[in-house]
Amino acid sequence: MEQRVLVAHGSTSGSTERIAQTVADVLRTAGITAEVRPARFVTDLDPYEAVVVGGALYAGRWHKDARRFVRRHRGALAHRPVWFFSSGPLDPTASQRDIPPVPGVERAMARLAVRGHVTFGGCLTEGARGRIAHMILRDGKGGDFRDFAAIENWATGVAKELGAMAHR
Repeated sequence: MEQRVLVAHGSTSGSTERIAQTVADVLRTAGITAEVRPARFVTDLDPYEAVVVGGALYAGRWHKDARRFVRRHRGALAHRPVWFFSSGPLDPTASQRDIPPVPGVERAMARLAVRGHVTFGGCLTEGARGRIAHMILRDGKGGDFRDFAAIENWATGVAKELGAMAHR
């Protein structure tokens, strides 16, 4: 039986979307059909056996599209394997240690029995939209802190779990 996985994301400047794309690429390499979609455009989870949800972090909160996606689809998510990821720290801390989920994500994880969560470094570079982004960049605090090897490693773990579930 073919496994279909949705990788939904809440992303403003495309950094979290790029992480979602990397997760889906790893799943596809493992023989899993994976579709990447912006969380705000997903209307139905029926076609998917599992879901990965990613959201950028802003001021200690998950991207509004990721939050709304989880709230809107909580009934369907409760009946599927689900993983979460966050992206956000604009420094190397996410590569140096495990960063726990922010409180809102942690509450959603408990309600949905989410199988795993990871926080990846974020990316904020010239051209980012928004007043806060411009202030951060002006203060010299931007940069790309995404660790694609860590992203691929985490996604490989998700693929292995999905593979084990398919063979039960």
